[in-house]
Amino acid sequence: MERSQDLKNPLKAAITRPQRISIIIIILFHAVGLIGCSLPATDVLFLKLVPWHLLLMTVVIIYNHDQLEGLFFLFAMIVFLTGFAAEWIGVHTGWLFGNYVYGETLGIQLSRIPLMIGVNWFLLIYSTGVLLQRTRIKSRIIRILTGAVILVLLDILIEPMAIHFDYWHWANNHIPLKNYVCWFGLSAVLLFGFDQFKFKQQSIVAPALLIIQFVFFMALELLN
Repeated sequence: MERSQDLKNPLKAAITRPQRISIIIIILFHAVGLIGCSLPATDVLFLKLVPWHLLLMTVVIIYNHDQLEGLFFLFAMIVFLTGFAAEWIGVHTGWLFGNYVYGETLGIQLSRIPLMIGVNWFLLIYSTGVLLQRTRIKSRIIRILTGAVILVLLDILIEPMAIHFDYWHWANNHIPLKNYVCWFGLSAVLLFGFDQFKFKQQSIVAPALLIIQFVFFMALELLN
């Protein structure tokens, strides 16, 4: 009976102790990062920790995925490679997103593209996919389009801080409309992929990460 209630009310499903601890870790590290990146005495140090922060969040998300199996890692690899390839096309041709270059903050680069950018695409797509999975939206098309809009809204928040903290930089300091159009399109394609894998309903941890990222970048902009 309890399982039946959870299926009818997916947003009210019980949160386990490991999931609570994971959410606390996500909140704590984002809060510390927010303070560290906002203080002139520590911002340089904390920016060097950004790749490690992304890796930690990836470990937390993977740990909380129910039924880890080959299909999950296949999905993660597809998103990583697709996101990385799209960024390569964007940086080297300008066909996608616009004319931009990456700075040093995201760490080790391959052909001028940070490896962490593929990891970040995985975190964003997976977290958004799980969030929509836990809603009552039945239509696949509406779920995908809603998720793509959510990720565009997040990108709008990220862009000013990304430039400020040397994540990436735009030619003539102008963010083109094409950037948001391509974010929407690529997000929709990858969310369609998430839907095709038909993962069982996952915990609230990944959606919590997505929500905290919204709060983090809004607070970061206010403090900087």
